[in-house]
Amino acid sequence: MTNQYRDFTDKKISTLFWQYALPAIIGTSVNTLYNIIDATLIGHFIGREALSATGLILPIMNFATAIGVLVGVGSASRISILLGQKAYDKAEKLVGTSFMLSLLLSGSALLTMLYFIDPLLYFVGASNVTHSYAKDFLEIFLPGSLFLTLAFNFNNMMRACGFPFKAMITMFISVIANIILAPIFIIIFDMGMQGAAIATTISMIISFLFVMHHFTNKKSTIRLYWHNIRLDLDSIKGILSIGMSPFAMQLAASVIVVFINWQLNNYAPISHINSDDAIAAYANANRLITLIIMIVIGVNQGMQPIVGYNYGCKNLKRVKETFFYAVKVATAITSIGFLLGMFFPHILVSAFSSDQDMIDLSSVALNFVTAAYVFVGFQMVTTSFFQCIGMATISIILSLSRQVLILLPMLYILPLFLGVNGVWAAPPISDFLSTALAYIAIYWYFKSINKRHGLNKVPKTSNNKPQK
Repeated sequence: MTNQYRDFTDKKISTLFWQYALPAIIGTSVNTLYNIIDATLIGHFIGREALSATGLILPIMNFATAIGVLVGVGSASRISILLGQKAYDKAEKLVGTSFMLSLLLSGSALLTMLYFIDPLLYFVGASNVTHSYAKDFLEIFLPGSLFLTLAFNFNNMMRACGFPFKAMITMFISVIANIILAPIFIIIFDMGMQGAAIATTISMIISFLFVMHHFTNKKSTIRLYWHNIRLDLDSIKGILSIGMSPFAMQLAASVIVVFINWQLNNYAPISHINSDDAIAAYANANRLITLIIMIVIGVNQGMQPIVGYNYGCKNLKRVKETFFYAVKVATAITSIGFLLGMFFPHILVSAFSSDQDMIDLSSVALNFVTAAYVFVGFQMVTTSFFQCIGMATISIILSLSRQVLILLPMLYILPLFLGVNGVWAAPPISDFLSTALAYIAIYWYFKSINKRHGLNKVPKTSNNKPQK
């Protein structure tokens, strides 16, 4: 088992990084791809009102995913550190606790949302027209989200245990299943929103079965044992302390979408825009930028086991090298998102609708929300880095700065002066200011460890001349 993890300390960083990041990118993009596939078929084959309903479903789906993020990312980060410390028994105990914690948290959340589904939909901005479409989808999706939570959780742990390619294949199979099933249920069976939900749920179950097969297989290095399926207090503390930051980020994303829907309901009519259309336009733009965000989260998850393991081994030079490589990759990805949003918005949003008015409105939204996307990669990697090394408080502050602390005030103030354009303009301003805060935090951290461990010192020879 020691040989299996030797790559974390010996292998070239760029090679090792892509070995873990590429499967992670596919894994994190799955939920967004579900949403994009469903929205494309819904917009073209069910109608404009149903497409608007997908904008209401999005924050609720994000909240369901947040439970998986809380337990999954927290478990994976903690397992990487334990493996770096060679504490294999503790890692297996944590896997069992993670399973039980996912069941309890996800089960409680979905039952609560199902019970309050009608007021919940009106709370997130549903109109009398869009309410029934959204309800048809959620009544099937929410029970199925239990499998999504468990699949996401164990996929993260599979990657942290040294099986990135297998984790990628598991999630990739799920996407392929949804691509096949969604047209069958939506178009051929003519089941509308319910068909989209059924296809998504079946795909999530397939993913869940694959990851559980891995952790119950005798050949797996870290396994799920029956006697470990219980709530261990120390494991829970370790999971939640690290997972709280990405959970807060995901939860904040849900809250922000709800607040944006409220503001669009308030200000779109003033600009002579139907509020349901404005919500649909933002949802179309948000799906595309969420895909970019999920790719960067995959980059972060590729960074996580490398940073976590080497931090556990106190190999700080390698920790630092991994961070800067991840920043370069993430910035390149978000820069591509910026270019696409600025120069090709009509082409991108036309995937969701053939209605020209909807395409035009969605293009405006996409132009605005990607205006500062060049900076987002650095901000997200920095936030994740502090999570990976167990500095959860800083990570939470940085994640909330972009999603809540800066963005919410902007969403309230700017529309007072700019109307509906103020709603579109708030995200890029928040992206820029939160990146500045992240720069200050990471500069302070590396300055402190450089001074403490002498990482910037040049080795001297016996005659006090620099080595060549």
